[in-house]
Amino acid sequence: MLERLQYIKLPPQRVLDAGCGDGHGLKRLAGIYQEAQLLGVDFALPMLQAASRQGSWVRRVLGRERIAYLCADLAALPLPAASVDLAWSNLALHCAGDPLPLLKELRRVLKVGGLLMFSCYGPDTLKELKRAFAADDGANHVHDFLDMHDLGDMLSSCGFADPVMDMEHITLTYADVDALFVDLRATGQVNALSGRRRGLTGKGVFGAMRAAYAKLRRDGSLPASFEIVYGHAWKPEPRTTEDGRAIVRLQARRA
Repeated sequence: MLERLQYIKLPPQRVLDAGCGDGHGLKRLAGIYQEAQLLGVDFALPMLQAASRQGSWVRRVLGRERIAYLCADLAALPLPAASVDLAWSNLALHCAGDPLPLLKELRRVLKVGGLLMFSCYGPDTLKELKRAFAADDGANHVHDFLDMHDLGDMLSSCGFADPVMDMEHITLTYADVDALFVDLRATGQVNALSGRRRGLTGKGVFGAMRAAYAKLRRDGSLPASFEIVYGHAWKPEPRTTEDGRAIVRLQARRA
């Protein structure tokens, strides 16, 4: 995502990082847009506190405050309409049960001509783990993720213009399932499904999962797939008013 910014002619005055986590993306964005004000938003207060500590280098280097932090629901941002030039969201969109309200909210806070750029997990993410659990257990242990085509349709339905979607597959390898779980927990990737099993998952379920996953071992390692979906779109001039009336723009005729 950062590499793609070099091809976009956009000098933003205010950049929003929606789902900023511990501030890694904000630090990189601050280096690219050195004159812009940056706003990091996340619903997890401990992550914002970690991001604030990460952002102290900006104050030391530039001698002024350029990054502000806000703990809020990404689908109900306490920001004025048309107040952001670039809305950036890296691996956060899939955390919403329904991303459509979040996309609508990001469009609301964007200025006309502003850019939305995001990444999120696609449906092939952790497919090996999902199949290993399903081999002997009917409960859901791994989230389902939206296909990039569905996300592209959502962008169009929200009123974004010129949506561009693409994806890539990344396969990580682990010595065992426990090493995979350590990584998932460290990045906050846990089972938060409303329909998940509320009691403890027994040793039998985990044993069956481990046995099924072990059949995928290649060259001494277990694979873990991640499908990363990338998207960007622009906020165009509005075609209707908030009450649904069409906007007609008149221009003087040339002589």
